[in-house]
Amino acid sequence: MLPLASEGDGGGSFVGPSIGEFFPPIIAFAGTPFELNRVMLVRIITTVIIIVVFSLLTRSLKVVPTRWQSVLEFGTDFVRVGIAEDLLGKKDGRKFLPLLMTFFFMILAMNFTGVVPFVNIAGTSVIGVPLLLAAIAYFTWIIAGLRKHPGKFLRNALFPPGVPWPLYIIVTPIELISTFIVRPVTHTLRLLMNMIVGHLLLVLFFLATSFFFFEANGLYKLFGIGTIAFGLAFTVLELLVIVLQAYVFTILTAVYLQLALADEH
Repeated sequence: MLPLASEGDGGGSFVGPSIGEFFPPIIAFAGTPFELNRVMLVRIITTVIIIVVFSLLTRSLKVVPTRWQSVLEFGTDFVRVGIAEDLLGKKDGRKFLPLLMTFFFMILAMNFTGVVPFVNIAGTSVIGVPLLLAAIAYFTWIIAGLRKHPGKFLRNALFPPGVPWPLYIIVTPIELISTFIVRPVTHTLRLLMNMIVGHLLLVLFFLATSFFFFEANGLYKLFGIGTIAFGLAFTVLELLVIVLQAYVFTILTAVYLQLALADEH
């Protein structure tokens, strides 16, 4: 049987991606609270780009929109109408629109860096950003609920009306864990794990493509055609996941706000 790769030709065994991909070396300010690695740099650059793009596109809005203004309005109307107002109504939707808008476009942009050539890692694929955004969402809906229903929010959340009193022994711990502990954890992990898995899959296919084309021997090189085909297919799938995860995170935030503000509380 032919060897997969020849050591004498400078080739070697295939080494796939690892979790170390998400902890790249420090590139600046090592040993200080401001140390930067590639992921942090991607996040900073992405944030600056978002601010600059929105500033430029909203500086001189026209009654008859330009092409880029139309794209901006499509995106903002999608969040405003499809998420904020649809779930929260016009009054509350307008109140929380800046938060929901920030979540959607920030996550969308940072997810997108995972498929940008020579960047190839999402700003949301390390827990810092997903955890921060989930924490902001968590405290926002709790504070909103306490302000809207100061005397009933926590009581009704932990002791749902209409449940027979003896059942609270079972229901209250379940509500406490599911609402105030599991909810923010799943809100964080859903975004994080999708970005981690997407990155690892893409890196796996394209590393395999490079290995088969440039290091494998003989007919093994033909496997590179399959791996690059799968890599391109998963890139298209990842683009769908990028948009979907921004939407899911934002709409779940709106759902939690809706539940906190509901009159039942």
